[in-house]
Amino acid sequence: MTRRLTRDALPEIAAAARERLPEGSTFSAPEYDRAGLTPGIVHFGVGGFHRAHQARYLDELLSRGEARDLAICGMGVLPGDERMRDALAAQDHLYTLIARFPDGREDIRVIGSIVDYVWAPEDPAAAVERLAGEEVRIVSLTVTEGGYNINQVTHEYDLTADDVAADLADPGHPRTVFGLVVQALRLRRERGVAPFTILSCDNVQANGEIARTAFTTHARALDPELADWIGEHVSFPHSMVDRITPATTDADRAYVREQLGYEDAWPVVTEDFIQWVMEDEFTAGRPAYDDVGVQLVEDVAPYEKLKLRMLNSSHQGLCYFAHLAGYHRVDEAVSDGRIADFLRAYMRREAMPTLDPVEGIDVEDYAETLIRRFTNAHVKDTVPRLCAESSDRIPKWLVPVIRDNLRDGGDVRLSAAIVASWARYAEGTDERGEPIDVVDHLADRVRAAAGRREEDELAFLRDEDLFGDLAEQPRFTEGYAEALRSLHEVGSLRTLERLLD
Repeated sequence: MTRRLTRDALPEIAAAARERLPEGSTFSAPEYDRAGLTPGIVHFGVGGFHRAHQARYLDELLSRGEARDLAICGMGVLPGDERMRDALAAQDHLYTLIARFPDGREDIRVIGSIVDYVWAPEDPAAAVERLAGEEVRIVSLTVTEGGYNINQVTHEYDLTADDVAADLADPGHPRTVFGLVVQALRLRRERGVAPFTILSCDNVQANGEIARTAFTTHARALDPELADWIGEHVSFPHSMVDRITPATTDADRAYVREQLGYEDAWPVVTEDFIQWVMEDEFTAGRPAYDDVGVQLVEDVAPYEKLKLRMLNSSHQGLCYFAHLAGYHRVDEAVSDGRIADFLRAYMRREAMPTLDPVEGIDVEDYAETLIRRFTNAHVKDTVPRLCAESSDRIPKWLVPVIRDNLRDGGDVRLSAAIVASWARYAEGTDERGEPIDVVDHLADRVRAAAGRREEDELAFLRDEDLFGDLAEQPRFTEGYAEALRSLHEVGSLRTLERLLD
């Protein structure tokens, strides 16, 4: 019987796994005493990315004997988070991280930096108390681009959203990350306990400021004095995070079982590249992140803009065209020269002119590195993953590129084509007539708008919550309409050829 990954089984599992490794690959596991760790970080959003990124950095510090008072306690607020809690609890919060290189080599690590997990809906009061504990010095977040409850156009926190309104009406039984954190800060203030840092690790430009807006606005609706205290005493550092991490599949679980010889309910597969840039602004100290390659800088904004407008927007630039054409894997799609050349053209013509200088980075080299990362076949990233939750992504990543270029007289033709490809994708069928599962919290809304194309060619653009006034910008709508017509007439790949011509 195959052994499950647990603390007691780890020595035997590690020894056996090392004997089964492919040539050139490595396997490591925690040799530090996990029993003596203190969870000084509470993290909301313990998914694949957090476990491939922030938890990986902290595991490296723990392996060096550092940050023993800053291990991680995960915290979930969504119904689906209960599954993660149970999977991690059954294996003493250990999991396998597999970083795959383009040449097929693997760096495999069992990560031990997560030591507990709290599913808040089970006992909200206990979750608040956990956050209020003196040992907690950082609350970090990967709650997705749309998880901050910020209106895309007004940039204001939505006090009328159902769960937020419920938290404001009954603050003692919070449902949201905002309600939980604000209640914990209220208790810390009342008890004379120093506040923690709130560290956003999501792909949102000025993510620290977005987090500040969300949490202080929520607090102000309950208690203006508490909001003022938070504004004065809580740090909200900006950060930029980068590591392509697909969702875990049953094939990944089978790989651990068959190749490494043990059971892991939720391993993580990722690429070899990793980057984290952050402001060194922490209320109550931080791990020595700079000892393990994190870049601590005075201004994260140029790094954020570079990553969001080059990598993240390029992901949107490839995914809808690729999905319509029948591609499922990202590496296969970008190996198609038409898609790769389109991404290069978008980055050079439209993204790069809007960037700020970033010390030590050649943007042309950065662009080619992205193409190489996208074509790493061993990561097995999927096109549908990139297409998901577009209504949270396009407005935050691509629309700012469009607005800057419209303001400065730059080119918007390729960005308009990307938006058109989203509209065509949102119609719900690909070019072979196969149905598309549009995964988006606004799926019904965007599908309905896309479906009105024949009566109003710009219907998709008229959603001001997503696009503001872009439907009233002729220089943008001309390219959008032309691309949308072409997508219907000749398909996605031929449209790319036209755009490149």
